[in-house]
Amino acid sequence: MTNITPEDIAGRLDAMEDRLVRLETLLLGLTQQLEHQRSDPSKAVESIQTWVTDYVSMRLQQLVPETCEHAPEPEASDGPYLPGTTVPCTDDVVHRVGRIPIPFVRQMVVEKVAEQAQQEHITRVDVAFFERAATF
Repeated sequence: MTNITPEDIAGRLDAMEDRLVRLETLLLGLTQQLEHQRSDPSKAVESIQTWVTDYVSMRLQQLVPETCEHAPEPEASDGPYLPGTTVPCTDDVVHRVGRIPIPFVRQMVVEKVAEQAQQEHITRVDVAFFERAATF
């Protein structure tokens, strides 16, 4: 056994008292925080709502950027359009597009004609323009 002196015991008691003072301070701070939160639940609800709103807003901006613009819907009185586009055309052009038997080829032709019509600022695609623009 070791000999414990009164000075060792006094040092240990002082260290224990210091730890108890720190523990009391921490417990007092925690108690005050809990009482503050308990006394005002509306602030906690408001804080959660704000966080959820900000998070959803951020995710929506990532999914649908603000620069996302939709092309104006064509008016029914403008007549037929190249399938899948907003480029006006004649009924004869719609008929010719419909006669292209392979779907992906039909789509490629329509995209090429629509692009060419937009570049040349054509207001309505007719058969002559369609034949010229659809040639690869």
